[in-house]
Amino acid sequence: MALTRFVPTEYFSPQELAQIRSRSNVRGIWCVIHAWAVIAAAMTLYAAWPNPLTFVVAVVVIGSRQLGLAILMHDAAHGVLTASSWLNDRLSQIFCAWPVFSDTVAYRHYHMIHHRRTQQPDDPDLHLSAKFPITAASFRRKLWRDLSGQTGFKQRKAQFRNALGKPGMSLRARWLHFRRRMAKMLLANLVLLLILSAVGKPQYYLMFWLLPLLTWQQVVTRIRNIAEHAMVPDNDDIMRNARTTYAGILARAFFAPYWVNYHVDHHLLFYVPCYNLPKLHRLLLSKGLGPRMEIRPGYREVLRLATSRMPALAAPA
Repeated sequence: MALTRFVPTEYFSPQELAQIRSRSNVRGIWCVIHAWAVIAAAMTLYAAWPNPLTFVVAVVVIGSRQLGLAILMHDAAHGVLTASSWLNDRLSQIFCAWPVFSDTVAYRHYHMIHHRRTQQPDDPDLHLSAKFPITAASFRRKLWRDLSGQTGFKQRKAQFRNALGKPGMSLRARWLHFRRRMAKMLLANLVLLLILSAVGKPQYYLMFWLLPLLTWQQVVTRIRNIAEHAMVPDNDDIMRNARTTYAGILARAFFAPYWVNYHVDHHLLFYVPCYNLPKLHRLLLSKGLGPRMEIRPGYREVLRLATSRMPALAAPA
């Protein structure tokens, strides 16, 4: 089925479009610096007051900022993180994608299909939303797999296995394949380990990088995926096949960093940088488009919708 389209020139003046499309090297760099500064601050908190509470806080904060790095990589995949294309890709690869074992260019090719075919049978992200609603018990089991590291370990295992190539390939071919797929990610993580070692905290790489990446980051990524497309009202309407979820201070800190909650807005104009999405949202509302858009007041309501399936009743004896 053909998706409805949004024609921005029907609603926005050239001046308004220029404002929301404006890209900034300074703002893009600042977002990346902010993410790493929060990560460093969380580690510093534990170093200053090492106890179970600060440990958990650091893991949660860092896992959320690892999602933040992935979100900034997502912006770079759209080519809008900075004004400079060269800086956009270098900044994203070195400081956002490779440290969390991802790749901006590979993600870009995959992600553009998602935008062209959102919520359609050939959407490569459809599996993230199609199974909802689920039961609350099923959701709790998924969260446990995330928090216990099972989901993250499974993903990394599959990534390494795919990077090694197919069994029929020669040893040299498999090595070259692995090097193309993983070398820069491993190098970025080695640099991070060396930096932590230089400040006398090599164990922090395991405690405050790999552990959050395999646990809490999986939780917030799951919640992000649910909020963006699960249980949307109309898969064929671009105004309603993605969702914007309003987020307060805590939600922005832990579940929706760098304005990722403005998702239907992003799908309407995917060339708008993340730091301009609040402005875009206000403009859309001022044009009277709010009632046509899928907007929810908070993540709690979205999760309630996503877990609204009732458990199956046991068959009578």
